[in-house]
Amino acid sequence: MPTAPESPSQDLPPASVRVPMQVVAYTGSEPRLDARALAAEVPVNLVYGSVPHAVMMCTPADLEDFAYGFSLTEGIVEAAEEIRETRVETVADGLRLHIELAPGRLREHLARKRAISGRTGCGVCGIEDLKELPRTDRRMDSEVRVAVSAIARALSALDEAQRLGAETRAVHAAAWARLDGTLVAVREDVGRHNALDKLIGALMRSGADTRAGFLVITSRCSFEMVEKAARLGAAIVVAISAPTALALDRARAHAMTLCAIARADTVTVFAGADRLITAG
Repeated sequence: MPTAPESPSQDLPPASVRVPMQVVAYTGSEPRLDARALAAEVPVNLVYGSVPHAVMMCTPADLEDFAYGFSLTEGIVEAAEEIRETRVETVADGLRLHIELAPGRLREHLARKRAISGRTGCGVCGIEDLKELPRTDRRMDSEVRVAVSAIARALSALDEAQRLGAETRAVHAAAWARLDGTLVAVREDVGRHNALDKLIGALMRSGADTRAGFLVITSRCSFEMVEKAARLGAAIVVAISAPTALALDRARAHAMTLCAIARADTVTVFAGADRLITAG
């Protein structure tokens, strides 16, 4: 079974809020009164040492996972052991996520620090030069193979595992599946990049073997999502929506298998088809 979300702290806002609403028909009939859950969206200031680094708009859940995954995919750390401690502080305008790094890693980070202003839909906000685009030269040397039936099994399981998504219809999910399609971990967030960072952080903290499985994301597969997957070491990525042209270029550069437009009955393979088992 996929790992459950962290228990919310009493000091943190809820991941969703229920609000009243009116349902209005185009036919002119009387509006129907109802209520529904909305996904929470909270500014989270990531602070390394005592130095603010970024403000990201997040769902206030699984923030320790987010701290680890964001730190890895931003190139601030290379391993979970380089993070000494994380702590969430509630402040007037949102949350502060304090991340304490090993001394040497903190010095390296501060030496090349850049400030970014986060958005739920953008993973490269705030960079000042094209050379700063987040990318890694890592190539996936894994010979792992997966059956398309396992991909279908993972997609079906993910539908049921998206608890916040079912409640709000307003969040993205990222999941890690074993080669048989069983889900290991699922994370959700209003931001697709955040959901993936949270999942990566959960895998880092648990010590999961990312050589024997595949990644499933409910969003489109953009350049940044491929780069984050490459830092994780995911050789196979399955996306619900289509990839961008640059994402496909980067997947090929990483020798990554990229499947997208994943549906209940078909999946489209854009790169690395040799890792898929289609017969039987």
